[in-house]
Amino acid sequence: MRRGPVARAVRGGVTRRRVQTTVIGLVLLVSTAASVLALALVVDSRSPFDHAFAAQRGADVTVTVDAAKATPAELAATTRLKGVTAAAGPFPEVAINGKMPGPYGSTVSLPQLTLAGRSSPGGGVDDLTLQSGHWARAPGQVVLDSSPGAGVILRPPLGSKITLSGLPGQPALTVVGLASSVTGTAGGWVTPGEIARLRTHGAPDSAQMLYRFRSSATAAAIRADEKAVSAALPAGTVAATQAYLSVEAQEKSGIAPFVPFLVAFGIIGLVMSVLIVANVVSGTVVSGYRRIGILKSIGFAPGQVVAAYTGQVSVPAIIGCLGGVVLGNLLSIPLLAQTANALGVGALGVPLWVDVTVAAMMCGLVGLAALGPSLRAGRLSAVQAIALGRAPRTGRGYGAHRLLGRLRLPRPVTIGLAEPFARPARTSLTLAAVLLGAITVTFAVGLSTSLSRVVTGLSRTTTEQVQVQVANGSDGPAGLVRRPGGQAAPAGSRSLNPAPPGASHSPSAATMERSVAAALRAEPGARHYVAEMDSVVTVDGTSHLVQMAAFDGNASWTGYELISGHWYTGPGQADVPTGFLIATGKSVGDTIMLGFHGRQIPVRIVGQVFDTENDGIDVFTSWQTVAAAAPSMPPSQYDIQLTSGTSAGAYAQQLGSRLGTAYYVSVNSNRSTVLALMEGLIGMLTLMLAVVAGLGVLNTVVLSTRERVHDLGVFKAVGMTPRQTIGMVVCWAAGTGLIAGVVAVPAGDVLHRYVLPAMARAANTGLPASILSAYSGWELGALALAGLAIAVVGALLPASWAAATRTATALHAE
Repeated sequence: MRRGPVARAVRGGVTRRRVQTTVIGLVLLVSTAASVLALALVVDSRSPFDHAFAAQRGADVTVTVDAAKATPAELAATTRLKGVTAAAGPFPEVAINGKMPGPYGSTVSLPQLTLAGRSSPGGGVDDLTLQSGHWARAPGQVVLDSSPGAGVILRPPLGSKITLSGLPGQPALTVVGLASSVTGTAGGWVTPGEIARLRTHGAPDSAQMLYRFRSSATAAAIRADEKAVSAALPAGTVAATQAYLSVEAQEKSGIAPFVPFLVAFGIIGLVMSVLIVANVVSGTVVSGYRRIGILKSIGFAPGQVVAAYTGQVSVPAIIGCLGGVVLGNLLSIPLLAQTANALGVGALGVPLWVDVTVAAMMCGLVGLAALGPSLRAGRLSAVQAIALGRAPRTGRGYGAHRLLGRLRLPRPVTIGLAEPFARPARTSLTLAAVLLGAITVTFAVGLSTSLSRVVTGLSRTTTEQVQVQVANGSDGPAGLVRRPGGQAAPAGSRSLNPAPPGASHSPSAATMERSVAAALRAEPGARHYVAEMDSVVTVDGTSHLVQMAAFDGNASWTGYELISGHWYTGPGQADVPTGFLIATGKSVGDTIMLGFHGRQIPVRIVGQVFDTENDGIDVFTSWQTVAAAAPSMPPSQYDIQLTSGTSAGAYAQQLGSRLGTAYYVSVNSNRSTVLALMEGLIGMLTLMLAVVAGLGVLNTVVLSTRERVHDLGVFKAVGMTPRQTIGMVVCWAAGTGLIAGVVAVPAGDVLHRYVLPAMARAANTGLPASILSAYSGWELGALALAGLAIAVVGALLPASWAAATRTATALHAE
C-alpha cells in the first residue's frame, strides 16, 4: 500500500473539514477530561485513606512508652525486630490543658491535647502534611493537627495564643502552623526541647514510637506486632497503643457517602462519551462518502480508503484525547485538594493508570467507531459511494414532513422538526446523549437541594440559632462536641416554659438557670430556649457508652427531623437515630434499659430521628426520665430559637455581654466543608457533561447542515430569510431536546431517589421524606426544558453558519 496518497488524503480531509475536525477534537477533549476527572474521583473516594496512608507512610501502630523505664538503646532495638519495616521516634510527648480566646470576648477551653516533640514534619513514618504556616522552629511555637477528627476548634487562625493551665506562670504557645497526620499520632507538635517545659510536676516521661510492620492488614496481625514490641521492652514500659485500623474505619465511614453519587456521575459520563464519540466519528465517515467515491474513482484501493478515513478522524481524536488527559488532571488538582482537605487524608492525585486507561479507551472507541463505516465505504464502488454521499435516502422522513406540514406552524419550523426522521440512527444517538445530559442536570439539581436540606437538618440552624454553653468556672466551655454543620459547638437546650413540677436541681444548677432566664428576659428576641444535660449511658445490646441528651422542658421545636415515629411526649420515652437502631438491633416501639448513675431505667423508643452525631449512636429523652438517678446534674448547654427578624450575631453578642465569662455564647452555623466539596464536584461534573451533550448536538447539526446544503441553497433562493434559516436549523435539534428533557425529569428523579438513600446508608442513617422530595412543581417544569436548552445551545452555532451562507455558495457546495 502506498502511504503517500493515504497521508495526503488524511491531511486533506483534516484541513478541508475544519469544523468537523474541530468538533471531533473538542468532543474527545471534554469527554476524556470528564472521564478522567470522574474516574479519578471515584477511585480516590473509594480509598483516599489508603492513598494518603501510603503517601504519608502512616504509622501502623503508635506506641506510647514511659521513657524512664527503657533506655534509648532498648527503644532503638525495637526498630530492628522481625517484621518491623520502618520506625520513627522516640518523640517526647506531653498532655496539656489550655484555653484560647473565643468569639464575643469569651474564653474557650480546649479538650486535653497531646503534643509531640518533632524537629521536622517529614520522616520515614508519619510524614506530616503541612497545610498552612510553618513548622515550629523555636520555643513557644506549636503546630496543631488540622485533620477533621481533631475538631474544628483546633483550627484557629495562625498567630492565635493558647494559654496553658496547670503550669507555673501559665505559659502560652503561639499557633504557627496547621498540619495533618493520616493516623492522628498527636494533636499538635512542638520542638523536642519544649516538651520538658510543658510537662507538669510528677507527670510521666512519656514518648511515642511509630512503627510500620510487614504484616498489619488485620487486627490479629496488629495485636501480634504490639505484643512483640511490648515483649522486647522492660515490663510496664508500654503505656498505650493506637492501631491505624480504628482511624481507617472512622475515615472510611466519612468518605463512604461520596461514592454513590460519584459512581453515578462517572457511569453517565462514560456512557455519554461512548455515544457521542461513536455518533461523531461514524457521522464524519458517512458524510464523507461522496469524497470516498472520488478517491476510489482516481485509483484508491479499499484498504487505502479505510486507512484514509480512519486516519482522518484519528488525528484530531488523538490530539483531543491527549489534551483531555491534561485538562482532566488540571481540573482535578483543586477538586482533589479540597477532597483531601475535607476528609483529612493528605494529598490525592489522579493515578497514572486512570490517565492511560481513559486515553486508550477513548482512542480505541474512536478507532472502532471509524472502522465500521470505513469498511462499508471501502466495499462500495465509486458510483455507489458518490450516490450515497448525497442527502439521506429517498423517502426517509417524508411522512413526518407531510404530517407536521398540517400543523399551524411556520414552515421553517415544521421542516426543522421533521429533519431528525431523515437520519433515525443518528437522531437516536443524539437523543440518548442529550437525554443523559438532561438526566444529569435533573439529578444534580435534586442532589444539591437534598444535600442543603441535609446540612440544615443536621445543624438545625433554622430552629436553634444561638447556643449558650456553661463554662468551667471562668475558663470556658465545659466540653465541646462537633456540630454537624462543621462548627465546634457545645450540645444542649431550654424552653421559655418554666421547669415542670418535680424537676430537681442542685442550688448551683438552679442559680445557673435563674441567671440564664434573667438574661434572656432582659434581652428581647428569644422565642424558645431549652436546657440540655449531656452525659453517657450504657444500653443493653451494645458494649459501647452511648451519648445521651436529656432536655429539661419542651424540646419539640429544636428541629430534629423524624424518619419514623414521633418526638417523645413524656418521661420514659426516647428518640434515637438510625445508627443506634443498627448498633443495638432495636426498632421503634422496643424498650431499652439505660444504665445511668448506677440505675437501670426502662425507656421505650418512640421515634427514629435524623442525626449523625457520634455515628448516630445517641439517645434523646426528657430530663425527667433520668432525673431521679442524678438530681443535681447541671445543664450543659442552652439552645435558643429567635423571633423572626432578630439578628443571631447581634443577639449572641448582647447576650454574651450580659452573661459574662461563665458562659460561652455562639451562633449556630451550617457551614460544611463536605457540603461545599460535594456541591463543587456536582457543579463541575454537571457542567462538563452538559458541554459534552451540547457538542454532540453541535456535531449532529453540522453533519445535517453539510448534507442538506443544497436544500438550504434552494430554501434561500425561494426567499427564506436568515432568521428563518436559524429557526429551521435550531428546530432540527429542538424537538429531540424537548423529548429528551421531558423523559429526563422522571429518570433523573428515579436516579436521585436511588443514589441519595445509598449515600445515606453509607453514612449509617435513614432519610426523612422531606429530604427525598427535592423538586417543586416549577422546578420540574423548568428541568423539563433542560434537554431543549442543551439542544438549542448546541445548534445555535451551526445555525448561524447556515444563515450566513450565501445562496450561490450553498448551491455550488452541493
